[in-house]
Amino acid sequence: MRIREMEERDNQTMEQIIKRALESFNLNIPGTAYFDPQLSNLAQFYKEQPNAKYWVAMNEQDEVVGGVGIAPFGQKTGVCELQKLYITPEAQGKGLSKELMKVALDFAKEHYTHCYLETMKILQTANLLYTKLGFQQLERPLDGSEHSTMDAWYIKELG
Repeated sequence: MRIREMEERDNQTMEQIIKRALESFNLNIPGTAYFDPQLSNLAQFYKEQPNAKYWVAMNEQDEVVGGVGIAPFGQKTGVCELQKLYITPEAQGKGLSKELMKVALDFAKEHYTHCYLETMKILQTANLLYTKLGFQQLERPLDGSEHSTMDAWYIKELG
């Protein structure tokens, strides 16, 4: 597996990966990333923001099989958000989420003091990974959250 920064040619593939993953958990509903306006233009969206990046993971056939992003969180100084960590079913169970998060968190440490993320309790594997990587669960979302359907929130001190 190879991880690189997302390019415009990856937009459609990542949009499909994200939508299929959400559909598989019946999360293709308002209040999730499924309806984010920037979903079909992720590469441009992350390039336009300060201290933001999106990475994609490539398999042996050089196909995009997942991705993750880091972007500023709302108006909170020093806080970024880990966003849109999604992987195709075929690529799951191989440590790819952990590798993508390592790249994202290394980048985040250079620009932020804390990393925030939102998820759903139903995504048990993801929740376990976040805890293993040192994220602390919060009782409620940080002010400024845009995904009202989420029911699990985490923060990690970087450094």
